[in-house]
Amino acid sequence: MKVVFLPEVRIYFQELQDILFEKEYFGFEESAVQYVRDLVLDIEENLPTKVSKTAPPYFNQYGRNLRYATFRKNKNTQWYAFFNKYQKNGEVIYVVCYISNNHVIAKYLE
Repeated sequence: MKVVFLPEVRIYFQELQDILFEKEYFGFEESAVQYVRDLVLDIEENLPTKVSKTAPPYFNQYGRNLRYATFRKNKNTQWYAFFNKYQKNGEVIYVVCYISNNHVIAKYLE
């Protein structure tokens, strides 16, 4: 089992570190970096065991037949990882195509 992120998702994670610090969600840059690292690790380790749902049609812009799973980081923020699942040479591969949080996309979810 392997979890991989599309390049645009990796770029988003890099930008997220800066946004979280610049908008003062975290007082220290290291804290913002650690938050993003923890989120990435949570997705890598737990995506295969999470209950997932079919993504609504709005998310087709990020890929076809996407599913999504949720990752709660605190009482106010829940992250959504949108992915496809493939099997290659007997190995299951999860490809994360898009990520966002409830503050941005909750209105598009059922």
